[in-house]
Amino acid sequence: MTGTMSSTVVGVVLCGALLHASWNALLKSRSDTFLVTMLVATSAGVISALALPFLPAPDAASWPYLAASTVVQLAYWSLLVAAYRNSDMSQAYPLMRGSAPLLVALVSGPLIGETLHPAQWLAVACICGGILGLYLNGRTGRPDAPRATMFALLNACMIAAFTLIDGAGVRQSHSPVAYTMWVFLLTGIGLGARTAFTRPGQLWPYARAHPFIALAGGVANLGSYGLALWAMTRAPVAAVAALRESSILFAVAIAALVLREPVSRGRLAAVALVACGAVAMRLA
Repeated sequence: MTGTMSSTVVGVVLCGALLHASWNALLKSRSDTFLVTMLVATSAGVISALALPFLPAPDAASWPYLAASTVVQLAYWSLLVAAYRNSDMSQAYPLMRGSAPLLVALVSGPLIGETLHPAQWLAVACICGGILGLYLNGRTGRPDAPRATMFALLNACMIAAFTLIDGAGVRQSHSPVAYTMWVFLLTGIGLGARTAFTRPGQLWPYARAHPFIALAGGVANLGSYGLALWAMTRAPVAAVAALRESSILFAVAIAALVLREPVSRGRLAAVALVACGAVAMRLA
């Protein structure tokens, strides 16, 4: 699939980016990273289970993609917990999200037959460069930084993998909403089983004590990826993946305005580069 991204697609992807930054900030703001992460993921699965009876089933051709995506998603959530346990959001989030779209852009041609034209490559480079610049400005010098970097880079590979899998699968499904719901339902079942085994009897009491996190986190998680998958049916996967990572702009705004974290000039310059990339992606 080639071509420019319409204003509608750009707007949808940016809305998804805002939702993504919001639920990630919610994860990092809580002390028990594992339980809150599992709560957000399983809540999205429950919401999906309630909605699926009212949606047409995805075409059979998309089911192998669903199975593969579920396996990768389970690894992604485990690595996300590990990354946030070992580093600040300002370090882990930009590196995870900034590396993934570059990987997607590099392999989407040989794997799914999509190519970007030079202007789109420039936009991808701007977005990735800005996000990695945010990572470099957010390093803290903590002794566990190499370990945190390893988890973040491994997760970037998982993000790139399920982005490519789902980008192809959602087009085969002919039902983007139902495909998205099935991804979250299957992933939620797997993560719920893992939580029941490793932290028995803790998830349900945690959910009852934090109903807002369960609802808001689940909706934001489901909505952020669902909007991205819909956009991938209308525009190249690599272009959507790159623009989606403008979520870091919203993450920085949340950190500065809500969490009152200081924002250096270097971070502002990196944010400006991401913004330029987002504009370039629209105009390319």
